Amino acid sequence: MKKKFKKIFITGGAGFIGSHVCEVFFNHFKDCNFVILDKLTYAGNKSFLKSILSSPRVKFIKGDICNAKSYSKFLINSDLAINIAAESHVDNSFISPINFTLTNTLGAHTFFLECIKKNVKKILHVSSDEVYGEKIIGSCKETQLVNPTNPYSASKAAAEVLINSYKYTYKRDIIIVRANNIYGIRQFPEKLISTSILSLIKNKKIPLHGNGKNIRYYLSAIDFAYALIKIVTKKNKGIFNVGSNFYEKNINIAKLICKFFNKDPNKHIQFTKDRLYNDKRYSVSSNKLRKLGWKPQRKLTEDLPKIIDWYKKNYRIFKI
Repeated sequence: MKKKFKKIFITGGAGFIGSHVCEVFFNHFKDCNFVILDKLTYAGNKSFLKSILSSPRVKFIKGDICNAKSYSKFLINSDLAINIAAESHVDNSFISPINFTLTNTLGAHTFFLECIKKNVKKILHVSSDEVYGEKIIGSCKETQLVNPTNPYSASKAAAEVLINSYKYTYKRDIIIVRANNIYGIRQFPEKLISTSILSLIKNKKIPLHGNGKNIRYYLSAIDFAYALIKIVTKKNKGIFNVGSNFYEKNINIAKLICKFFNKDPNKHIQFTKDRLYNDKRYSVSSNKLRKLGWKPQRKLTEDLPKIIDWYKKNYRIFKI
């Protein structure tokens, strides 16, 4: 039997991850109303929600998560609030770290306080596996201490510290999820997969940080959305890792994408200056979540052709 939600509020819903979560939740909870908040920065686009925006069950608000007045009244009578709004590109966090603190820490704090004031029944915060920091061997469990190594992950970890205090201050538990690198359509071309695809579409070389040997795990945005459904429909609290078993070196992901374009990787990959600090490997254990009955259903190697096709048809949306 499905958990009954009458009203769900989602921040960052017009972004890459958020739009997938909104679509999956909309189709899963068919008797539920949705309020979607998004600032519509460079990475967000209302067109990502075109399949659901015309429904009378959906209300969209253009607003900043830091400005509670723009959305406060819409939180009233919400059964569930999900915070996905975030600045997420690590490279940008080295250039404009304060922007990440504003959205990811102050914005999250503002939102959670407003949720508590409006008596939202259940609150979920989307964090990142990067809060654990580099993990050369093994996998991080939810009990491991955080050790962020860049301004992005530090801003997400700071939000988590605030959240953790709420179970003492306000007697409220907020669910936290920490996920692998997430892939899919609609991702702004600044991460490895989307940048690689757009570079080849424009007949440019794929820029690759350092030597390209850094390892990342990859999880489908759709699988991630279903993980959230599994978590919120159970009487759960605390922290959940959301991870896949598929991992690869950055250089091999770039070579794989070259293969789908029938391009010679030796001619179409260009190594660039590395980040100020670039974690060699992230890895999380999602055993806690898998015990609830969730596991990834999709594979990057099988999804890539469809993702490439989407970018070929839609890359002009990003205006870059």
